[in-house]
Amino acid sequence: QVQVVESGGGLVQAGGSLRLSCAASGTIFSINAMGWYRQAPGKQRELVATVTSDSSTNYADSVKGRFTISRDNAKNTVYLQMNSLKPEDTAGYYCKVVRRYDRGEFWGQGTQVTVST
Repeated sequence: QVQVVESGGGLVQAGGSLRLSCAASGTIFSINAMGWYRQAPGKQRELVATVTSDSSTNYADSVKGRFTISRDNAKNTVYLQMNSLKPEDTAGYYCKVVRRYDRGEFWGQGTQVTVST
């Protein structure tokens, strides 16, 4: 069984910063990719950023230059540093972990980020 737990969401004013964390545990063994996705009310879930096992990163255009994804392989943890937050960044943020040996995908329960004007 695999557990994926996010933390670090909250309420912040526009221009502020937050750091999200996501830790995977259980029968996760070796992890391939890890990533962050977000979903605002009435909208589809969208990719925010991903990082592979060799630390290659990919970002949505809307967050480039403001968000930074990183991972700690020893802790099976991925982080999302979010700076210069905008009201349009308001959403539930979800972590996805891809297990290496079978490409199984595991999601966390999400953490809410709310950016006020």
